[in-house]
Amino acid sequence: MRIKKTIAILCLIAFAAFVLAGCGSQSKSSPASADKPADKMKFNIGFLPAVGDVLFFVAKEKGFFDQEGLDTELFQFTNSGEGLNAIKSGKLDAGAFGTAGPQVFIAKGTPFVAIGGMQSEGHAVVAKPENAERFKSLQGFVGAKVATVRLATGDAVWRSALTKAGIDWKSQVQIQELDSPATVLEAVKKGSADAGLVWVPFSEMAEQQGLKIVEWSSVYMENHTCCRVVALEEKLKGNREAYLRLSRALIRAHDFYINNQAETVEILSKYVKLDKDLIKQATYSGHIHSIPDPDKKRFIEFWEAMKSAGYIQSDIDISKHVDPSIYQEALQQLRSREPQNSTYINLEKEFGKNNL
Repeated sequence: MRIKKTIAILCLIAFAAFVLAGCGSQSKSSPASADKPADKMKFNIGFLPAVGDVLFFVAKEKGFFDQEGLDTELFQFTNSGEGLNAIKSGKLDAGAFGTAGPQVFIAKGTPFVAIGGMQSEGHAVVAKPENAERFKSLQGFVGAKVATVRLATGDAVWRSALTKAGIDWKSQVQIQELDSPATVLEAVKKGSADAGLVWVPFSEMAEQQGLKIVEWSSVYMENHTCCRVVALEEKLKGNREAYLRLSRALIRAHDFYINNQAETVEILSKYVKLDKDLIKQATYSGHIHSIPDPDKKRFIEFWEAMKSAGYIQSDIDISKHVDPSIYQEALQQLRSREPQNSTYINLEKEFGKNNL
């Protein structure tokens, strides 16, 4: 009898130890959502062939999309309008096509939501060397013919600066809206435009082709947002998990881009057909910043600047069209995986300044 009681007690102790051990292991492990998923979700992404979309390229080539459970396909576009229409139609799940472009679509009723960042700043005014000094001053644009790319962020920033300087860009400047930065450079070289607005690396290409960089967009609007990762609201609501995976992959790509310049340039050269030295100059010159933070604060500031400049007319609450929570959750998941990762720690610090 005593033996049976002893066995029963030992069994109870063993069972209790098992349960406690199980609870203990759960409390010490990372959240399940932070683990790399085993399944794959099909995901289509749109991009422009520019260094500003570097995080897409790194995430694809280094396998971060795949590791985070996304079966991605990248689709190239010539300008923001083309890419945004593809997102609007549902052909793309996400893309990065400036700030001005998405906000124009939003102003016209498209339910786009910005969930992450891709590029900040990185646009420039270019001109022939003999005309460069004229355009150092915003007053120099009065009466000039200026070529831009339709819906380009740098164009919107420049028009905002003109408005603040008391210049009516609608009547005092002849603006030519073209389809691509390459056609802008051609227009300036041929003389059909006195100046042009392009983004990196086309600004560096301009110098290579005998033109001169007159001014950077950061002078007109410091720290302005450019390419934001945007998606349709209904897609975000229907499959939030896919966008968490996207965000984790892009955050990891940012970490790689910061710490591995040589390999990042190699990756970029597959998508941006330029000399590698030129790619490196464009990517790491300090005139462009590739950060996955959605930067809600400056996204809203950009909207208000565009309204003031007459670039858009809308009473929409733009704050409802930027959602930092996906990026925030993805960053928290990566912090759980790698608590000592200095890049993630810095991004977490910046998140509060940019979004809360």
